[in-house]
Amino acid sequence: MNINLILDDSWMLPCMSKKILGMDCPGCGIQRSISFLLQGEFVNAFYMYPAIYFLFLLCSVLIIDFFIKIKHGEKIKLVLTVLTIGTILVNYLLKVF
Repeated sequence: MNINLILDDSWMLPCMSKKILGMDCPGCGIQRSISFLLQGEFVNAFYMYPAIYFLFLLCSVLIIDFFIKIKHGEKIKLVLTVLTIGTILVNYLLKVF
């Protein structure tokens, strides 16, 4: 994969909520946050979309638990889901207000 493609933002999809309604959606910033992660800019990735790390952990646990059953996997998935959704909602409310 060409590294210049990752650094270029032309591959990102536009936010339809922002385009049509003129306001951010709860997912606004996730593409740019992933781009920052791929560039190694971990602090900027957090500032762009604070839930990115909880989301990454949740996806990792879901994938691992699918193949190898994790002890207390259901509790771990529940906690990570609550943290992810809570972070997304708090971030969205702070952006809106």
